[in-house]
Amino acid sequence: MSPGISPSVMACGLGAWHRFIVIHLSDKRDTFLTEAGSILGINATVIYNKHGGRIDNFGLIRDDDVLYLSEGEPFIDPQLVIAVSKEHATSNSVEYIDSREPESMLARMFGTEDPSWNSAMDRSGAYLIDRSPKYFEPIMNYLRHGQLIVDTNIGAAGVLEEAKFFGMTSLIEPLKQMVKERKTPGDYTPITRREFITMLQGCALNSELRCQGMNFEGADLAKLDLRFINFKMANLSHANLSGANMAFCSLERTNLSFAKLDQANLQGVKMVLANLEGASLKSCNFEDPAGSKANMEGELFSFFTLFYLLTIDICLQSLAY
Repeated sequence: MSPGISPSVMACGLGAWHRFIVIHLSDKRDTFLTEAGSILGINATVIYNKHGGRIDNFGLIRDDDVLYLSEGEPFIDPQLVIAVSKEHATSNSVEYIDSREPESMLARMFGTEDPSWNSAMDRSGAYLIDRSPKYFEPIMNYLRHGQLIVDTNIGAAGVLEEAKFFGMTSLIEPLKQMVKERKTPGDYTPITRREFITMLQGCALNSELRCQGMNFEGADLAKLDLRFINFKMANLSHANLSGANMAFCSLERTNLSFAKLDQANLQGVKMVLANLEGASLKSCNFEDPAGSKANMEGELFSFFTLFYLLTIDICLQSLAY
């Protein structure tokens, strides 16, 4: 340090990297530590350079140097360090948060001097946040490089809740879409035509294929050979069964609302208490040369179409109009 020149330096306390101060360098090391520590609110005893080197020779400090002061704790990289439920995540700069999510809770916590937003810190200077580190990590990665990446072993729904909690508005819609795409199909996901044909191919012709309670909503089953299949209590709502051979099928309590059964073969079907509301049965064939009857006892026929039926022997007991 040249005589008569009082250089100025940038200094901050470890763990408070967004609170730099510019201060003139005093002639004596102890005086500088006292003055800078008083401004920063710490009992500064050790000086580090920006690379983490401890400065014991006060004469090595030059004008515009960046200094880090500590109360004796070891140097840690000048990064934003967040301890999320005791696991540490780091970001190179608070500016990343400000640029990507300026209105978020994180931006307010680390980019404002308002003491009401200050978070507790541990002895290493890491900010303490009581949240799940598993779900917080994808958010920190997004703040680093701007890409939302959620590993398959991490639930997107959990990350979505963290994004909502921290006010990361730009992540909410992409995470909602991710949750939807990753949702595992349940037992009630409608069966497709391809899936059902595979089932038919694996079933012997003279054996009964049991499809009780299965979901065929909106399925295209037109012109398929469905004879003798048990559809009891199945959901065939809005299904296309036009021209299908459904002879001797069990359709008891089956939901056929708004289904299309035009020109379907319904010889000998059992449709007790089935729901045919809004269904179309144009030119259906209920006739069986062997004399078998189609049982439609208790049928619900509200608003369905019955044009050009070739019905001969139909049991229409207790109809519900």
